[in-house]
Amino acid sequence: MSERDGTGMTSEQRLETLSQQLDEAVAALADSPEATKAAHLPQVVDICRRMMLHLGGCAAIEARSAPLEMAGVFQGSDWATPEILLPTLSTYALGSADATTVVIEALSELRMAAVAVGAYVHPTLSAEQAHHFLTQVLALNLNYLFTAPSESERVNQGRLAEIPRALLAHLADRIGYEHVIDQLIDEIWRILQQRPIQTAAVKRMVTQIAVCRANPEIDLGVAGQGTERLVSSLYGPTQGCREDPGLEVYRQRLLSMDGSTLQSEAIGFARAMHDTGLVSPYHTVLMRHLLAQGDHLVAEALGLSSTGRDCMLCYSDLVRHLIDEAVHAETAQAVYGLALMLERGILYQPPVAPALWRQLALRLSPWSEERLRLATGDAVAPSARLLEGVLCLLGQPLGVGQGNNPTCQSARALSMWAYNDPDYLLQMVAWAARDDEIIMHFEGQPISSRESVAGLAGELPMDLDPVSLLVVPHLDRIYAEMGRRCASREGDPHRWVNPEFHGWWAGRGFRINVDVASGHIVELEDFLRHFYAAYHPYYNGNQPIIHPQPAGIAVTDSAARFIGWHAITILRVALDPFNVMRVYFYNPNNDSGQDWGDGVAVSTSGNGEFYGEASLPFAQFASRLYIFHYDPLERGELARITQEELDEVTGYLLRSWGADRLQGGGLQANPA
Repeated sequence: MSERDGTGMTSEQRLETLSQQLDEAVAALADSPEATKAAHLPQVVDICRRMMLHLGGCAAIEARSAPLEMAGVFQGSDWATPEILLPTLSTYALGSADATTVVIEALSELRMAAVAVGAYVHPTLSAEQAHHFLTQVLALNLNYLFTAPSESERVNQGRLAEIPRALLAHLADRIGYEHVIDQLIDEIWRILQQRPIQTAAVKRMVTQIAVCRANPEIDLGVAGQGTERLVSSLYGPTQGCREDPGLEVYRQRLLSMDGSTLQSEAIGFARAMHDTGLVSPYHTVLMRHLLAQGDHLVAEALGLSSTGRDCMLCYSDLVRHLIDEAVHAETAQAVYGLALMLERGILYQPPVAPALWRQLALRLSPWSEERLRLATGDAVAPSARLLEGVLCLLGQPLGVGQGNNPTCQSARALSMWAYNDPDYLLQMVAWAARDDEIIMHFEGQPISSRESVAGLAGELPMDLDPVSLLVVPHLDRIYAEMGRRCASREGDPHRWVNPEFHGWWAGRGFRINVDVASGHIVELEDFLRHFYAAYHPYYNGNQPIIHPQPAGIAVTDSAARFIGWHAITILRVALDPFNVMRVYFYNPNNDSGQDWGDGVAVSTSGNGEFYGEASLPFAQFASRLYIFHYDPLERGELARITQEELDEVTGYLLRSWGADRLQGGGLQANPA
């Protein structure tokens, strides 16, 4: 269905109206004298900005590239001479916080696309030049193709961050993915190593690669040699569906397979699923077929170890009902979520199995059903979508992301509950999906999400997994209300909010190294010695972290410039394979592999990380930390770390976000 905006218009109708307005604005710009063109330009830019936020908007603007340029939209700027533009500068322009810069850059790229495909014969630019230019732009801006906006983009650009993504997707469709196929493959594997719950964007990229491979007009040459494992994982993991025959044909083939062949199919699907984290729609057909074949083959198709197999056999009836309700071609990732949930053994916790039975029978409210339909479509029932989300979150607690929304606190809470208290998460889902209300308590007083005013997100987020779609709006309002109740208290409100919001296991002890009123760094040495004493195994008696702990970091960009405050979870501290002490943490920011500048590059694989974890050497992590919690009843002696260790941490800090905080600079309200 087409989502309608506040005027009652569908997106298609709104785009048509905006296109007409653009034609009028371009005509006015073209007819205006040279001296007054600058006065007409903002209207053209604003209409283009709004058009690019609609599906098909980039194509509509590309079709008007010649009139736009001839009207003078690039006049007086570097974009007026496209033949000398540098592809490397596109990254900076598209990442700008200035809407005019982003839109003009996008208009220039769309002009290039029109020239490249021969729709616009440019006087100074050939089609070959334009095509080569766009190929480089795509390769340099791969992150826009299938990753959600980073924390830096959200803070600096807001909804403007959607425009580069819409633009790059359009450009890739126009000039072809084959030109950047190798970079795409590397990026896909980097994302998959983090095992995100939301895989639709990655699957779209794999599908594009498959289309490129199947198109006889596209010669990939030596490019894309590593595509086989990705494409086959979705479209032909086993002998029974190797040539991608279609779901119905495969369903008929299963009817004639004997037990040995079915086992081979089950093992093949399981291997592909656990290798990539992606689930083929064919896998769901097999899973439903195996329900009538016995638990042994179901366990094989899930790829379970002895732990998961024992758990499945103990709760066979529940598992079968979960498969029957949640596993469909459109909800294929439910298979992976179910497998990982069984491997975790959480069904042995007494409340979890009854809570899942409740989830199976849960009647969703009309609001919840409509919200799920708007976000995920009508292919399967909203209850099946939600159940898929539940299984994925329980199986992949570190795979949930906040999307393009300032709701890192809520995403962190969902992750922490799924990781540490799954029955509490299931209770939250039931309240939100059935009752359209969540009630939490703050210092003994109830807070209703229905009665609380708006939270940090200015509008209802839609780019989330099914559980987050329903639960996050409630959590966001409750979190904001807890903050309001602490507004008059001295110091940072997270001292009181975090333990009440996340759970009893969040330490009541609290340390911060920034003065809230002035933004100055305060008591830094004491802060660091306390952090080492609480978390570093060499200084805390080798005590592992028992419960994940909320923490706040100062996020910096690749130039080590301060971006904002961000909520993360400290999961564990341990030696990596190279005997470096590292902090392993959960970052709700969709993609944890970030460069924070000054050599501080967050790792997501290769340094002992489990799926979904990010990590940094202890000193580098401490340099970006500004808030942490601890148990005040534990040993409290300050760590006797050496001056050399202190200097290493403070060096990283003062070369980045702390550079101008020794003398001044305010600390704004933060979500961490």
